[in-house]
Amino acid sequence: MRQHHYIILLHEDKEQGGYWVTVPALPGILTQGDTLEQAIANAREAISLHLRGIIADGEPIPGDEENTQAITIAVDAPAA
Repeated sequence: MRQHHYIILLHEDKEQGGYWVTVPALPGILTQGDTLEQAIANAREAISLHLRGIIADGEPIPGDEENTQAITIAVDAPAA
């Protein structure tokens, strides 16, 4: 089995708690978890199921750009 790497974005849900996850290279995947660990595990499962569907349909597996990094930066906004 070949391993694929994907960037996932973890979004904190401040209102309901937990985290929701998106995968930029695989639009349409949306999952969640009560903890970071659960959200990451659920993302792995969602990606795996999505890739199985792509393979079953005979489509090529989309990749993620290698050497891509996601970071959070702070930016000062002008006063309104």
